[in-house]
Amino acid sequence: MASPITIEEMTVFCKKKGLVYPSSEIYGGMSGFWDYGPLGAELFNNIKNHWWKHFVHDKENMVGMDASIISHPRVWKESGHVDNFGDMVLACSKCSNRLRADHFIEDTLKINVEGMKAAEINKLIAENKLKCPKCKGNFQELKNFNLLFKTTVGADEEKGNIAYLRGETAQGMFTDFKLIADTSRLKLPFGIAQVGKCFRNEIAPRDFMFRSREFTIGEFEFFIHPDSDECDVMTEEHLNLKVMLLDAETQQHGKKDLKETTIGKMLKEKRLGKWHAYWLAEQMMWFYSIGLKKEDLKIREHTKSELSHYSSATFDMDYAYPFGSKEIAGNANRGQYDLNQHMKESKEKLELFDEATKSKVVPRVIEPTFGMDRLFLAVLCDAYNDDKERGNIVLKLNPKLAPIKVGVFPLVNKLNENARAVFDTLKKEFPCQFDTSGSVGRRYARADEIGIPYCITFDFDSLEDEAVTIRNRDDTKQIRVKVSELKETIRKLLNKEADFEKCGKAVN
Repeated sequence: MASPITIEEMTVFCKKKGLVYPSSEIYGGMSGFWDYGPLGAELFNNIKNHWWKHFVHDKENMVGMDASIISHPRVWKESGHVDNFGDMVLACSKCSNRLRADHFIEDTLKINVEGMKAAEINKLIAENKLKCPKCKGNFQELKNFNLLFKTTVGADEEKGNIAYLRGETAQGMFTDFKLIADTSRLKLPFGIAQVGKCFRNEIAPRDFMFRSREFTIGEFEFFIHPDSDECDVMTEEHLNLKVMLLDAETQQHGKKDLKETTIGKMLKEKRLGKWHAYWLAEQMMWFYSIGLKKEDLKIREHTKSELSHYSSATFDMDYAYPFGSKEIAGNANRGQYDLNQHMKESKEKLELFDEATKSKVVPRVIEPTFGMDRLFLAVLCDAYNDDKERGNIVLKLNPKLAPIKVGVFPLVNKLNENARAVFDTLKKEFPCQFDTSGSVGRRYARADEIGIPYCITFDFDSLEDEAVTIRNRDDTKQIRVKVSELKETIRKLLNKEADFEKCGKAVN
């Protein structure tokens, strides 16, 4: 487990530090909805921006879009969401209590029911004589509960057109696929990415932000020639990347043993194709780059019985949260299903002309997906450190993700004006905090708790040597740096272009 903190304690910590609040709390709140506070909004934006840079700006064959949250209802009908986008719900015949079947059985019997049919789950309930945990009543037959939120479009509420809040971001990238390819002059292979809000009417939201009714997804659809799997950007780094894998065979034998392998070995075992392997490696490499540890991450291969109707291979990336190892991201080979389905129903041609074969083709698709709120939670769990020696929490966030990069403190109030001049210079380039309340030690502790990587103290010596002290959050080491060199030093430290102790004179 990445963090000794419980999810309940993390919920309290996030509220106390202005990271996340229960939505509409003054009216009792609403289950499954959360508000990002001042620090949370900054951290969440930094995570999304870091994701966008890695997967869009740093790639030559990726572009972005931002689709509307409400689209034509036929989009969701023809994609299969209206008929098949749901969870099985258990309803008590006595008190009408409703539970999500897979969660209840997993919690009660410790059995994973993914891929099971309703009849099999009903049999499990009968054999184990499972009762409603609220009133001990019997359950009714399983029912499928559609997760799409319904709304109406138009002035007449009773006769308005029924529409849906999107349950995923993918469909906008499929419906706009041809427009984007034409206007951006893209040639295969290429990807379309977006980060945006999604909505699912979850039966049982739980585990803080992990399972919510309103959440943010970051994903992209990567379009490939249907007859080619050549990947010219695959490197030895990708192939040799070590990962922990829970393969399909192990799960089919009822076991959960992990094995260390490489992306290259998974490719040789024909668990996935080259582009699929490349993007799986890129996902894991990005997780490592933001600070998530290899030992807290695993890749779980979907078994044949749980594959979606459109997928030939799917992998989940699970993170070791305080409440267990759970999905943080996924990667599916969607084939040509979505484009073919929308072409069939809309009668529009969603094909591209291939210069090599002088023919029109419908691309196949690799889809990496990230739960951005789940990432936010994982980043916090990973960074949370109860430092017994210091006597306070130290939030060891990756400096690039930290909501506030620099804290500026005058040693005493008499030096406020001098310290403020330093603050005013730095705040134009970095998110900064100016703090004069309490002792410097207490101010350091407050900065540690919200993850500020570097704190600057202006003292009486600063009046003479025109230098300040920089304190490193993670190890509390300090160096002396000239004010004139301060901005460049902070920039290098944040970009990891220099070692902290080599950036100035050590302070005992």
